[in-house]
Amino acid sequence: MDQSATQAVSETNEHSAVAPESLLAEHHRAPDRLVLARGIFTGPSPKISDELYAVVKGRATRDRLSLHLEKGATAHTNTYFGRFAASYWQRWTVVTEVQATMTLHVGRQAAVRIVASDIAGHRRIVGSTEVTASGPVTLTAPLDQFVDGGALWLEFDAVGAELAVSDLTWTAPAPDTVRPVAIAICTFNRAQDCAETVAALASDQTVLGALDAVYVVDQGTDLVENQPRYQETRPALGAKLRYIRQPNLGGAGGFTRGLYEVSAANEHADVILMDDDILCEPETVLRLQAFANLTVEPTLVGAQMLFLLNPDYLNVGAEDVHLNKLMHGQKVPKALRNTSMLKKNQERRVDAGYNAWWTCLIPAEVVKKIGLPLPIFFQWDDVEYGVRAREHGFVTVTLPNAAVWHADFYWKDFDDWARYFSTRNSLIVSAMHTDLDAGTISRQLLRNIGEYLVGMQYGLAHTTLQGIEDFLQGPQILRDGGTEVLRLARTSRADYSETVKHPAATPSVNSADIRVRRAGGEPSRLLAVLIKRAIQQWTGRVQYGLMGVAREDAHWWHVSLFDHVVVTDASQSGVRVRKRDKARARALLLRTLRALRRLRKELPTLQERYRSAHAELTSRENWERLYGIDGK
Repeated sequence: MDQSATQAVSETNEHSAVAPESLLAEHHRAPDRLVLARGIFTGPSPKISDELYAVVKGRATRDRLSLHLEKGATAHTNTYFGRFAASYWQRWTVVTEVQATMTLHVGRQAAVRIVASDIAGHRRIVGSTEVTASGPVTLTAPLDQFVDGGALWLEFDAVGAELAVSDLTWTAPAPDTVRPVAIAICTFNRAQDCAETVAALASDQTVLGALDAVYVVDQGTDLVENQPRYQETRPALGAKLRYIRQPNLGGAGGFTRGLYEVSAANEHADVILMDDDILCEPETVLRLQAFANLTVEPTLVGAQMLFLLNPDYLNVGAEDVHLNKLMHGQKVPKALRNTSMLKKNQERRVDAGYNAWWTCLIPAEVVKKIGLPLPIFFQWDDVEYGVRAREHGFVTVTLPNAAVWHADFYWKDFDDWARYFSTRNSLIVSAMHTDLDAGTISRQLLRNIGEYLVGMQYGLAHTTLQGIEDFLQGPQILRDGGTEVLRLARTSRADYSETVKHPAATPSVNSADIRVRRAGGEPSRLLAVLIKRAIQQWTGRVQYGLMGVAREDAHWWHVSLFDHVVVTDASQSGVRVRKRDKARARALLLRTLRALRRLRKELPTLQERYRSAHAELTSRENWERLYGIDGK
């Protein structure tokens, strides 16, 4: 280990000792009524549309917690962040009735309505009032007709004069006590992003008051603590802020450190895992925490993900995993996906199989009962933990109207080193939690790699094969938490020229030779087309010359028609150049057949080995070894 690495580990050990008094209270005294959500009228950034919070007709002004309507204006909160997810609260919590309480400043007269929808989106008025004097107003709605779907919201009319709305809260009777909660943020060389996320949490005094601690687990070399924004924020957080440095063990290692530290300091504390590079909506923290305090049984409560570059678009309403097909991120039936939340609401309740860790609350009981995550670096760690939790009786709820903005997935190219972890970890997690059919999995992987080969993505085939081959090594591949395989996955791709991204203006080929070729419709018999394209690539019966293909047209069945192709990278920041190479394709195919032959033969034994190793891999002792710290 070099001197800088030794120093980093030393600092890790120095900073890792968490004083238990930082989370002293087993529980907090609860108020008479618990705030489930607040009325928020504008977002945390100018790039966010105000109509995700409230829709106004007429002239109005708004700030974060108040709305001012001029004479004749109307407003409603039947919006993404303005709605109250009644269906989820009725299905999963002890709440049977909610109150919407607000302060009104009335110029002459105002009308206020509490309105509900059903699974089909049909509107019905639950309660209403005419207000002629300024002061507090409360409307009540029972949660008794929302099991399969529907939400609640408010409507306001400024009649004859102006109307101001402030201090809007949705509340319910509080439990006897409120659970302590800490946030754990994992970061690696996204120092500025992470500092902004911490600052967003500190900017909301109500949210900050509800948090017992904020852990920043820094695994990088561009340190968060050196950011001016972080230094500005530290005084606001005070003793609640915990900064930990450690070697890079991926998202799994960073998030696990948060779970490890919080559970050591207070076994009754919930933990909200949060990505470093999000645009944080602080209100989401309050809503997740309130929901978790009122569920019938301890429940993992996840936030939804909105796209950062397209901020009104929802990634997916709820996700599930198909272990037998090695597929995660699968849309739950009837859930919205890639949908503008300015145009549509999720009326139907959709139940998640797991929630990704862009922001997700893990109850203390879950950590105590099922242990810590697997040391699989990143990819599938959140999936495995959600699946394992469900096997032990803990469900996951992805809560609508609670979200953060995260980098859009479709702007990331599929052909990168992360495919190693996606492949390897999908096999590990699925082997641990379901009985895989060796023949089915082998055929699926062969088809995947076949598509990469005919599409002249030889580096992608190689990276995928690395994942399969390392899975075949057994649990010992996880011994170091992923540091060595990360290095190999990154460096070995340099042997494949099409993995390199070039500037679009200087694509390493003669731009004058590029002829653009658009794709037609998707073939109806994909397997037959794959076989045909493989033969054409093998025999050289392809179109010669230099072709240009846009990202939207870069399907394997189109690109494989050619010999030499310039393909736009998914990031739209450059291009990649693919060139048919029969010798390389042959070598990778033979390597694939050898690996899959082993997989078919050894899969039953491998499943037993991974399952036997699970308890040790997820133990506190194993993570302490990886962190290089003394046990607590």
